[in-house]
Amino acid sequence: MNRIPVDSSNISSIGFDEDSNTLEVEFRSGAIYQYFDVPLAVYQDFLDSPSKGQYYAQHIKGYYRFVKV
Repeated sequence: MNRIPVDSSNISSIGFDEDSNTLEVEFRSGAIYQYFDVPLAVYQDFLDSPSKGQYYAQHIKGYYRFVKV
């Protein structure tokens, strides 16, 4: 999955697969997580958010099934 680099102190890049509605988040630590059944609008709002870490904590973490890649 192609990820887009983002400006964040904690998150390195974000990617999204529209066919499976899978969001991929790469953290600066090197950890990569995939979140399932994420609406496209959530991905777009995540990218547009001025604080990626805050958006992640408020709208993604704990809301979607995930695996650590």
